[in-house]
Amino acid sequence: MENKSGLNEATLQDVTQIFKALSDPTRVQILNLLQEREYSVNEIARTLSFNQTTVSHQLRFLKKFTARQIEKRRNNHLLLTRRSSRS
Repeated sequence: MENKSGLNEATLQDVTQIFKALSDPTRVQILNLLQEREYSVNEIARTLSFNQTTVSHQLRFLKKFTARQIEKRRNNHLLLTRRSSRS
């Protein structure tokens, strides 16, 4: 069902979640950093002066609400994160 804006409900919800994800300065800083290359959670924390728990929490949030923006892969014991080339 379309609303007055011309967006169907699913699209409206998707766009709302993306804006919600981008409304936090910490998440924006993480996304900006991930444009450069892959980082481990600890590298992100060290580079941005956040604790590891904060970074992990924000990456989970970003992955959940902007699934196409974040990719993760394992390299031995490290979990590496980067912005998706599809974004």
